[in-house]
Amino acid sequence: MKWLRYDIDTTTEATESLCAELADLGITSLEIKDNVQLPREQLDGMFIDVAPDLPEDDGKAVVTFYLDSEASKDENKKLIESVKEAIADLSKYMDTGAGTITLSETQDTDWADNWKQFWHTFSIDDLIIRPIWEEETDDSKGKKVLKLDPGTAFGTGTHETTRLMIRAIKKYIQPGDKVLDIGCGSGILSVVSLIYGADSALGVDLDKNAITASYKNSADNDIPEARVRFVVGNIISDEDFKEECGKETYDMVYANILPDVLVPLSATVGCHLKSGGYLMYSGILDFKTDEVLDSLKISGEFDIIEVTQDGEWRAIIARKK
Repeated sequence: MKWLRYDIDTTTEATESLCAELADLGITSLEIKDNVQLPREQLDGMFIDVAPDLPEDDGKAVVTFYLDSEASKDENKKLIESVKEAIADLSKYMDTGAGTITLSETQDTDWADNWKQFWHTFSIDDLIIRPIWEEETDDSKGKKVLKLDPGTAFGTGTHETTRLMIRAIKKYIQPGDKVLDIGCGSGILSVVSLIYGADSALGVDLDKNAITASYKNSADNDIPEARVRFVVGNIISDEDFKEECGKETYDMVYANILPDVLVPLSATVGCHLKSGGYLMYSGILDFKTDEVLDSLKISGEFDIIEVTQDGEWRAIIARKK
């Protein structure tokens, strides 16, 4: 399907007001491109890989919106005229920059697939991670390989938090272990566990897209269906779902999530682990580490084994008493 793309050249000063004007016109799906870096306290609540390293803010911005190319031409033309009027009105009160609107066309497939050209085979120590659209090379033959297609779910394995978890799994996993992957994303940690000898894995997530991506990645790595299961559910607050997942069942439990989720999880997650089982947390910026450690200590169920780091990110490995 083709879409009409409209780019408005404006300023960072005007973006908030401009987006409000567009919303009033019924245009609610917007993109903003600028060099304004969000402060850390705002980033901490967002489910993103990492804050981009942006150049110095030059005050310029581009606000982008899309219209259906198959819609009435007169209807689209009238809407664009209204957008131009809104920009002109705003320019009386603030610096809206050039305010010009540039038209182009794009396809749904552009958004779905273009990012793949920037993601290639890489390794985490002895584990090769290869996107499914790249061919196997001689360098990966005879090594453990994770074939991956992230789909629309979080997780390509490139981020520090995922590297920390994979290294912890490789260090502590034992043949025959049963693992629980909380917030499984694209299923990386579950599949890696099975590659390194786990007997079975259960992955849970709140997003049904994560379940779809996880099952696909499991199949792409030739994991037998009997050894892995991915389900949607809230393992913190849904008591029925907690029972379904199993009590005192797992040798290892993972959670690569934000601290705002890890802290309340600490009060309940121990019931799923066997005595002596390992709990692995990641997704923790250094200044949040003490808060997460305190939540584990307050639970009274765990001994802290180690805290590992990769850049400004931390992972916590604990063991159930």
